[in-house]
Amino acid sequence: MTIDVYAQYFSAECTYNGTERRAAIVSLTSDSEQGHITYTASASFFPHKSDDDFAVSYDACVSQVLYEGKGRRSKKKEAAFLAELHPVIDALAAKLGARVHWDKALREARLG
Repeated sequence: MTIDVYAQYFSAECTYNGTERRAAIVSLTSDSEQGHITYTASASFFPHKSDDDFAVSYDACVSQVLYEGKGRRSKKKEAAFLAELHPVIDALAAKLGARVHWDKALREARLG
C-alpha cells in the first residue's frame, strides 16, 4: 500500500529540458507490503504557468529513499523524516540546479 504521508506545492526555480519550472510538489511517501516499509522523499518541478496550473510534468524529478526495512508505518518515524525533509530535498534539487522556496507555499499541505 502506497500512501503520501505529506505532499505540498511550493514556488520553485528550475530549468530542465529547456523549460522553466516555477513550482514543485514535495512529498514523503510510504510504501508497505507484508511487514516491509519504505519511506521516500521526492520533488517534481513543473512549469506552473498560471495560479491554477498544477499540471505536474514528471521529467524533472528527484527522489531518495530515507528508510527501507522491516516494520510498518510509525508516526514517530514519519515526524523524524518530515523534520529532515527540507535539507534532503534541497540537496536533491541542487543536482538539477533547482531550488524550492519553502516560505512560498502554493497550497496547504496534504497529510495522509
